[in-house]
Amino acid sequence: MYRRHRLPAAVSLILLAVAGSATAIDSTTLVRSSLSPDCLAYRIVGVCYWLRCTPYSCKVKTSVKVRHYVPDAVVSSYVDTGANPWREVALMSPATPSAQGGGDSTTNQANENALLKFKNADVIGHPGTLVFNRFANQFGYNCTGASTAYRPYLLSSFDFLAWRYNLPEMAYPEALAPGQREVGLAGDLWGSVYPRGGFLQQADDYKAAAVVAQRAGDVVTRSGQPHLYQSLLAQTQHGYWPAGALRENDADSGKWQRLQPDLSMSCAVFPNSEALPQAEDGAYAWGLWRPYSCCKREGQLFLGSTDTGS
Repeated sequence: MYRRHRLPAAVSLILLAVAGSATAIDSTTLVRSSLSPDCLAYRIVGVCYWLRCTPYSCKVKTSVKVRHYVPDAVVSSYVDTGANPWREVALMSPATPSAQGGGDSTTNQANENALLKFKNADVIGHPGTLVFNRFANQFGYNCTGASTAYRPYLLSSFDFLAWRYNLPEMAYPEALAPGQREVGLAGDLWGSVYPRGGFLQQADDYKAAAVVAQRAGDVVTRSGQPHLYQSLLAQTQHGYWPAGALRENDADSGKWQRLQPDLSMSCAVFPNSEALPQAEDGAYAWGLWRPYSCCKREGQLFLGSTDTGS
């Protein structure tokens, strides 16, 4: 069992720093991105049963069980260490003696189409939590996500052993056996989830960045992984069913909203059929939306729930 190290959460002062970039995205835009009905996908999925007791009697009360997605995190995937395209948090992941550079390997051949690319990755709590909660509440009772705004859950410049050397994941069966844990479907494979580090053989820069983002999301939505990170998980409670582990090609575990190099107000899993915009500076960002189910507490004792199957 690997010990999970916790990253410090007191980082609010860094939000005052600006890492000026012409193509950077800011918190105001990210907050606006959380107001997406398509990504929210709000629906009623069942009924919860509660036992409410008074000094005189007990009654069974019901409440509606709902399911919707929550923008838990912003996942950035970028080339130059310290150059997170989300400008207010860029100084959270500076270049260090163990993580100084980035970029692609190349032989400088004009017909070259197979590059070993490298991407840093940061997973940081989505800044739109408060605005999103008010937005979702318009549809009815809404569920709380697992993240805290601006909290770093993974910063690859500090996770350098795993991210730059693939230790110990380079020896995992998933990393050694071709065809396992692939992002994409037959005929449109973007890359393998394992080893969950920053290097990837992929000619298309957008696809490479997307696979690296999937890897980062895979790490933080699990506990006990051999990385320096904080898990992005909530505990199941009576009337509350949080999102679990992110799985590639599975929208029921989470989906992605493109934020950079341009903003999309829809969500999808990788791969998707949209045009794949290439970032000139190799910096990309996505919002990671994950599904939660919950119901309003109507009594002291939770008796269970019934799903409608819709």
